[in-house]
Amino acid sequence: MQRELFLQRIIGRTEPWDLAVVGGGATGVGIAVDAATRGFATVLLEQSDFGKGTSSRSTKLVHGGVRYLQQGNISLVMEALKERGILLQNAPHLVRDLRFVVPNYQWWEAPFYGIGLKVYDLLAGKYNFGRSHLLSREEVLDRIPTLEQEGLRGGVLYHDGQFDDSRLLINLAKTAADHGACLLNYARVTRLVKDVDGYIKGLEFLDEETGQYHELSARCVINATGPFGDELRRLDDPAAEALIAPSQGVHIVLDHTYLPGDTAIMVPHTRDGRVMFAIPWHGHTVVGTTDTPISEVRLEPRPLAHEIDFILETAGGYLAKRPSRSDILSVFTGIRPLVKAGGSSSTAALSRDHTIHISKSGLLTIAGGKWTTYRKMAEDGVDHAIVLARLDERPCVTRELRIHGYQQPSDPPGPFAVYGADAGALRQLIHDRPELGEPLHDELPTCGAEIVWAARNEMARTVEDVLARRARALFLNVRAARAMAPAVARLLAAELGKDETWQRRQVESFNQTAGAFDPGEGG
Repeated sequence: MQRELFLQRIIGRTEPWDLAVVGGGATGVGIAVDAATRGFATVLLEQSDFGKGTSSRSTKLVHGGVRYLQQGNISLVMEALKERGILLQNAPHLVRDLRFVVPNYQWWEAPFYGIGLKVYDLLAGKYNFGRSHLLSREEVLDRIPTLEQEGLRGGVLYHDGQFDDSRLLINLAKTAADHGACLLNYARVTRLVKDVDGYIKGLEFLDEETGQYHELSARCVINATGPFGDELRRLDDPAAEALIAPSQGVHIVLDHTYLPGDTAIMVPHTRDGRVMFAIPWHGHTVVGTTDTPISEVRLEPRPLAHEIDFILETAGGYLAKRPSRSDILSVFTGIRPLVKAGGSSSTAALSRDHTIHISKSGLLTIAGGKWTTYRKMAEDGVDHAIVLARLDERPCVTRELRIHGYQQPSDPPGPFAVYGADAGALRQLIHDRPELGEPLHDELPTCGAEIVWAARNEMARTVEDVLARRARALFLNVRAARAMAPAVARLLAAELGKDETWQRRQVESFNQTAGAFDPGEGG
């Protein structure tokens, strides 16, 4: 994937695109995959980098949603469990089975949660990852020795899926490109172009790298911008009523000693009505999340002090070693693009189902949903676009489509496991240039080869693109990521033909962004 080639193809095309997708998160890229694999001429534009917003800031779980089961949303749980199974089949290099323990401290918890998780197993059907069962106190501590032992009676073990959200997104973008789609990051849509009857026939976008504006024609424009969905809808109709009820969720990252094994913790009920997870991820422990309604949607949201305190307080009730702010290596914040529901006063109670809205001028907006169901959302979105744009009926093929990098994981996994079938190319880079195999910081495994690979093959344009969404360093350890930034800037500059002034500005920009991940600055 090379940005320059995609840009030239977009500028040079004289025929209308079948579909123009706005938004480079899970929903938008998923639609690009679906449309391209059906043979439609597809272009996707993203205002920043792929996954800059919500899609890189999840709890890193591919799951049916135990909380939705508590809410009685059986259909959403069944759909998500099915999609979880499909995703494991199609991207085994990025999705894996993860065992969870629900610790029991009250006498009624074992039968109550045990029965609920048996229903969860049943709803998964043939896509089940493994059967849930009760654990004794000793078995719980054998799996999670860092749990608070006072009052512990036992637990319930169940299975769900874990993934790397940004890495999956990049692999989906490459899958779309492999099937002929054009995808462009740093391309902000500034205007929707309409015909004499007021029907959308294309759009204008700004190439953020050159400052130049370009127009393209499309038979259908799809708004898949997540939390920014209402902004694009108001480019179409300034009087459009809000469709999105944004809510932010915060996660903190601790070192692996808080969860040294390969089993996660699920706290089924917190005082804000959510569930709380502590999961092992890339050698660290991710704990979250919160649910805080917000009035302003920003590309780089920041955690609120009370959100961090809430996570620390909740985690401290279940871990023998209570974490404090000084133990936090990184904190990240994502915005949920929830669909408004009349009369609901709590975003935690809003459904994670997706909604498709079509304006009078033909703008198709898809909103809501969750990472796990991205493929089904994309299928629904393209099905609607086919009717709207009078395109040829062509069946969806993504249910059995292997995602770029497809490879059965090795045991034990190698250092480039998340690259799947591309791992060999990274090893070849290191063979040709051994210095690229050295870690850029002693607290993280990120090496120079990953930076070079991201620039050459994954459309990484900035230090932030690499350290946040290709190598995940910023999400794991903000201090280490900041220390790596100058070396990353040098490697990127060599690949992209940039000078020392560009490097300096990149490091400054990255450090500013990193402030939102730093528990000492954020919140």
